[in-house]
Amino acid sequence: MNTITWGIIGCGNVTEVKSGPAFKLASNSSVHAVMRRDAALAKDYAARHGIAAWYNDAYALLDDPEVNAIYIATPPASHEEYAMAAIDRGYPVYIEKPVGLDAAAANRIAAAVASKNGLASVAHYRRRLPAFICVKQLLEQKAIGEVVAVDLRFWKAAAKENAGWRLDPGLSGGGYFHDLAPHQLDIMLYYFGKPLQCNGLSAGSDPRVADIVSGQILFEDNILFNGSWNFISPENEITDECIISGSKGSIRFHFFTDFDQVTLKTADHTETFRFENPKHIQQHLIADVVSYFRGEGSNPCSVAEAATGLELMEQFLRH
Repeated sequence: MNTITWGIIGCGNVTEVKSGPAFKLASNSSVHAVMRRDAALAKDYAARHGIAAWYNDAYALLDDPEVNAIYIATPPASHEEYAMAAIDRGYPVYIEKPVGLDAAAANRIAAAVASKNGLASVAHYRRRLPAFICVKQLLEQKAIGEVVAVDLRFWKAAAKENAGWRLDPGLSGGGYFHDLAPHQLDIMLYYFGKPLQCNGLSAGSDPRVADIVSGQILFEDNILFNGSWNFISPENEITDECIISGSKGSIRFHFFTDFDQVTLKTADHTETFRFENPKHIQQHLIADVVSYFRGEGSNPCSVAEAATGLELMEQFLRH
């Protein structure tokens, strides 16, 4: 394909700034069509973003001959259906996270990609943001010596009144943890590879929507990860921090607040690196996905990798 011509299934809030405009900014990439079940909203989105075609039926978009790649940005419950339909038609597909409603769905998508020799990437865009690249480079340079432990603490105040579909497990898979933890665990997998062991516990008033989660992972080289998630935290205890500890120091960074900076601390030196993120936060990843779909680069995040993250989450959610 010379130009990747996208059809977007699910043109909701996530596509307004975070992703949608980036498809036009990438080289050799354009958007031809969008779909949303509400026809008036689909038409309005297309008009505001200068997109030629709009639909209120995903399968009509999939049959549009001008489209040659699909971006799926619906709630997770429909990711598998639309991904399978796109893969079956031979489309390369870019899928929002979490890639599926659960690990089983993600693995079915991965199997379909493999059986069709298809192309599919997942929107774990932090892999291409400068702060997270900086951390990876510091690890590769052994700036803190040999890594021994990772401690992640993400405590968020309850804000359930504006959560929308995220707290409906039938649509999201299970609340804020399913919505936010995939970003964090994907970065751990990106840095340290596949886990050797994992376990965890969770608690909450609704067993399908965990309020508190604790998870541990053992990676190769005896790197031990400890994660703590609390989605009913008091306001004065809100925390978003990840600390990677090594034999010579530590690296501190954040996932959702101030995720444009990294602090390196050793025995005789402390330095904070600051970066500028793109306005359209998925822009760098989308550019690499386009290159991958054109046969010019490697897959920045495969469905199989994303499925591993969901498998970890499910191990953490045992009661």
